[in-house]
Amino acid sequence: MPMTDLPGFSGELLDVFAARRTERVDTPIIQPAEPFLDIAGEDLRRRIFLTESERGESLCLRPEFTIPVCRRHIEKATGTPKRYAYLGTVFRQRREGENEFYQAGIEDLGDKDVASADARVVADALACLGKILPGRAFAVTMGDQAVFEAVVAALGLPVGWQRRLVRAFGQTELLEKMIARLARPEAMAGLTPEVETLLDKGDDAALETLITARMDETGYLTNASRSPADIVRRLKEKRLLAAASLDAGKLDTLKEFLSLNVSLRYAPGVLADFARAASLPLNAAITGFDARVAAFANAGAPLADITWRAAFGRPLDYYTGLVFEITARGDHAVLAGGGRYDRMLTLLGAQDHIPAVGFALWLDRIEKARASS
Repeated sequence: MPMTDLPGFSGELLDVFAARRTERVDTPIIQPAEPFLDIAGEDLRRRIFLTESERGESLCLRPEFTIPVCRRHIEKATGTPKRYAYLGTVFRQRREGENEFYQAGIEDLGDKDVASADARVVADALACLGKILPGRAFAVTMGDQAVFEAVVAALGLPVGWQRRLVRAFGQTELLEKMIARLARPEAMAGLTPEVETLLDKGDDAALETLITARMDETGYLTNASRSPADIVRRLKEKRLLAAASLDAGKLDTLKEFLSLNVSLRYAPGVLADFARAASLPLNAAITGFDARVAAFANAGAPLADITWRAAFGRPLDYYTGLVFEITARGDHAVLAGGGRYDRMLTLLGAQDHIPAVGFALWLDRIEKARASS
């Protein structure tokens, strides 16, 4: 769609935003790149259009709205709860469609009733789509990163491996490769026999002395970004990760969890049965999951139209709980997507913890759907 004109349905969309009691905001098109590079994840990082200021600061064209809206909220210090709506241009390298396109959405910040806020944000997205695509039936696919994190933690993997798996959540091929790797331990490559021996002995002091001497010999010490102690800690961590593996039973448990794919109306029972059969301590995660399903039911959401897939995630690193996407029934094009990102505002500098959830609408795809109906 040409960037000179907003989509013809923009007015209808803004009416929905107003009816949902949101405050419309805008953010600068030129953004500091660091938050996106640090927080958003590899999938978005490789699509960003980067540039530099006269002072050498790394900048980018706005690739999405969630991070800029959160930064604006922190800068304005307006308090919570707050519900922001946006509609504007984003810039992202894409294989399909234009690299410059419109997005709209809602960011819901500060509501401590997580389950109700999760239900509300999906209802908001469906209300928007229902207004601008009247008469269409929609399918919602939902995942829960918090449940996946709980399963991975309960399997007893080292923290480093837990982080790797969580970052891969929703990326099917990468996750499958990691699970295949966990079937067998590996030796850490590139270590000299002397370093191997000291690691085996657990002699950190001697290893630090050796590394200091090597750095001094090469002249690297004065320019080192990490101290010998940091290097020793990292070597031990990498070696532990290389040696980590899961026995066949735990691998099967992880694969079984990722295969769960049911209507949301049956999901609480299926998840509880899985945890019981696998003897995994998932009570806290299940309690949060059940509360969300109850909130959806209380809000009148059609649970039969919502599918919970245990392996479903979205390729942004900042999600922490609910993740979802909405398509027109019978079509694969994602029209809306979002989720919960409770750590985001703290990472961006907020002094207090601010729970947050939101969604974005892909307006170019919606316009195509309108043209084909």
